[in-house]
Amino acid sequence: MHAFLQHPATGTEAPRFLRLTLLPDLFGGWELLRETGRIGGRSQLRCELYLEQDEARAAFDKARDAELHRGFALVEGST
Repeated sequence: MHAFLQHPATGTEAPRFLRLTLLPDLFGGWELLRETGRIGGRSQLRCELYLEQDEARAAFDKARDAELHRGFALVEGST
């Protein structure tokens, strides 16, 4: 499951992006990857580990909804 969100450019700054990806790991758990940055620039990657799919999905939904509330727009996503 993944979602790509984008925040419009403000002034002279490039637009920001957020990519959320939820993947099963090799040990039966789940990884929530968050990649953030400016389009055309460097990005940061953060990984959160979860034991259960339900709690990983809840964290994914919460992160996506929080960024939508902050003004990001969903560009691409799947469930």
